[in-house]
Amino acid sequence: MLDYILNTFTSILGPITAKPAFGVSLTLGLFLVAQKIHKRYPSPITHPLLISSSAIILFLTLLNIDYDTYQQGGQLITFLLGPATVALAIPLYKNSRRISKQLGLITTSVAAGTLTAMLVAVFIVKLFGGTTELVLSMVPKSVTTPIAIEISRIVGGVPSLTSVFVVLTGLVGAILGPAFLYYTGLSSPVSTGLALGTAAHGIGTGRALQEGEIHGAYSGLAMGLAGLITAFAAPFAVKLFSIIGLF
Repeated sequence: MLDYILNTFTSILGPITAKPAFGVSLTLGLFLVAQKIHKRYPSPITHPLLISSSAIILFLTLLNIDYDTYQQGGQLITFLLGPATVALAIPLYKNSRRISKQLGLITTSVAAGTLTAMLVAVFIVKLFGGTTELVLSMVPKSVTTPIAIEISRIVGGVPSLTSVFVVLTGLVGAILGPAFLYYTGLSSPVSTGLALGTAAHGIGTGRALQEGEIHGAYSGLAMGLAGLITAFAAPFAVKLFSIIGLF
């Protein structure tokens, strides 16, 4: 009976899903619903990105809609990531004087966090018996997706796997990061912003902006620096990890 209902829905929605507007409407609609759920039941597990992403995956799977069909409209949302990322420069500009006085310390901190993130990724995958290809795909997990995909190609990873790791890393960082930092005693806007931007890229920065403008400014800066540092350091780090026998 369930199969019959699903097949009926699929046949009805077929002409609709073929249009680019379908992906956009589905994404925005589910995200707005997820936001309302989060406002009604505020909790880390009701994070709008987690709910909407899960709902989209479930919807596409149940109705047997392939990803390429969805992406005809979904890519319009992806395109807006560029302007959204550029918009992060606004709080950065407003706090530029303060940041310029701390730039050396910030760069050092982000570099340490970035290298640690790569090393932890290697250890996690090896701990669970993952392959070298999986390790290489996991290395750039803490930087924004476009940079991570290119790094994955360069070091020999699988870009599609890297995209999944990047999204999961961002979601975990945004959902659990602020509470974890609070309980470890890192409650200042600067520390919180730098940690979220370094570990959880754009999704973490979006969460940091919810905490405040200073959080968002430092998080946006950390995200950019982490991307640059990872792009330059990842190939050398991978060679070093290989030489010392980590994979």
